[in-house]
Amino acid sequence: MAKSTKTKSTAKKKTSPKASKGATPSLSAAAAVDIGLTEANRKKVADGLSNVLADSFTLYLKTHQFHWNVRGPMFNSLHVMFEGQYTEEWAALDEIAERIRALGFDAPGTYAQFIRLSTIKDEQIRDTGDWEAMVAQLVIGNEAVCRVCRATLDIASKVSDEPTVDLMTQRLSIHEKNAWMLRSLLQ
Repeated sequence: MAKSTKTKSTAKKKTSPKASKGATPSLSAAAAVDIGLTEANRKKVADGLSNVLADSFTLYLKTHQFHWNVRGPMFNSLHVMFEGQYTEEWAALDEIAERIRALGFDAPGTYAQFIRLSTIKDEQIRDTGDWEAMVAQLVIGNEAVCRVCRATLDIASKVSDEPTVDLMTQRLSIHEKNAWMLRSLLQ
């Protein structure tokens, strides 16, 4: 009889807390990321998202700077357009960073990290009355974000990370539209 009790006891110990009804998971089990993606795949996606975050932050800063400093006959139109774009970009930064965290990695957040990760050049406008140069830089910046979003979408799609695929699809739609609207001002 003791032998069969021991067997039942051993069987209970081998059962995972997730499988046991009413069992309390351990702190270490709760702290581990187990969302159905391997750590290696989560890392690939998080790295791609870090590049998206860096380009998005760089574009946000550039758009906000141009909002503050644009002048000339297009001032009002561009001031309002840039404000709408940088406001949307600011909200997106949080979504991108939170997705990196949900995957179990730290989001980059320093200027040094963003400079290292960003593909968007930090170019100065010599004449803030040259609204066309500002618009051209924002077209290039939005297109850069599109490229890095598309690359990250491809990685996320290959590993079946649907939330990241969804986020990248949303970002692509917004940045493609912004690039088109800005480009139209130059044609």
